[in-house]
Amino acid sequence: MMKYLKFLVIAAFVFSGCSNDDEPGTDAPMYFPSNTGTDWETKSISSLGWNQSAVQPLKDYLLEKNSKSFMILVNGRIVMEEYFDGHASTTSWPWNSAGKTLVTTTTGIAQQEALLDITNKVSQYLGTGWTSEPIEKENLITSKHLLTMTSGINDESDLVVKANLTYLEDAGARWSYHNVFQKLMDVVAQASGQDFEAYFNTKLKNKIGMDGSWNYGVIYKIYHSTTRSMARFGLLALNKGKWRDEQIVNESFFNESIRTSQSINPAYGYLWWLNGKASYMVPGGQTVYEGLLVPSAPADMYAAMGAEDQRIYVIPSKNMVVIRMGDASDPANPNFALSGFDDALWQKINAVIN
Repeated sequence: MMKYLKFLVIAAFVFSGCSNDDEPGTDAPMYFPSNTGTDWETKSISSLGWNQSAVQPLKDYLLEKNSKSFMILVNGRIVMEEYFDGHASTTSWPWNSAGKTLVTTTTGIAQQEALLDITNKVSQYLGTGWTSEPIEKENLITSKHLLTMTSGINDESDLVVKANLTYLEDAGARWSYHNVFQKLMDVVAQASGQDFEAYFNTKLKNKIGMDGSWNYGVIYKIYHSTTRSMARFGLLALNKGKWRDEQIVNESFFNESIRTSQSINPAYGYLWWLNGKASYMVPGGQTVYEGLLVPSAPADMYAAMGAEDQRIYVIPSKNMVVIRMGDASDPANPNFALSGFDDALWQKINAVIN
């Protein structure tokens, strides 16, 4: 009898361990792809108990809305990987403003290496006169204000040149989506004593096996990579800054970056967008909208959002990362970040995963 009971206990343990690996909302072991090569473990839709009949409507919607690629990871494993309109796994594509979160992470790494402190004024690293503001107003601006879009700098022009960086309000008094966040790249470069991209490559990109590079355009700097590299960064974000056994960026800083960062726009962290808040603001205006950022998405979702609907959605409650790259879902309205596409897409995703 004792042998039989012992067998039942062992069998139950083995069975529960196997089922956890198939369920997106559990504590199943996180998988990380190798930093070299193209191997990446997969998980079938059927093994997760998802609705296979809803997959084709999701794919049809993605194609209809000018998507180039789409991925879903669960516990790091690929569940869906789709390419459209001639795009392929080797095709590089711009992240647009979704790449802001790469700057956040790199800034956090520089802080943990004691190269900078985000609470220090920006002029401590760039010197006085980096803006066209009165010196007493310029000295109010810290790197944290750049991370939270609360510098108070006039946002009339997207071109980040000194002549355009004029005073509008005191730092911390106004939330406004603006390209001035890019000055963080200069802060990191000055603090580290090397080019931002070189520091980024060594401390972040190479450590998680990403491809891609920064394109230094006239108005802003944009990261380009394959879809899988965007997914790698999403996986790092899901794991709170840890890749396998190495904490790339401090978990405390990462957690700070995905919390409400100021009192003006609850749905904004350190260049990350946050779902599940009571209200939100959008680029290009000062209106406060009541309700969730993406009502159909999980409340705990945080996201990197870029123009023309470049997306990294991270959902801790489901151990899930979702990636979308492509042209604007609505060519007549190539938004800077949030769009109606997000909620409609999540309705389609929910039909698959629920």
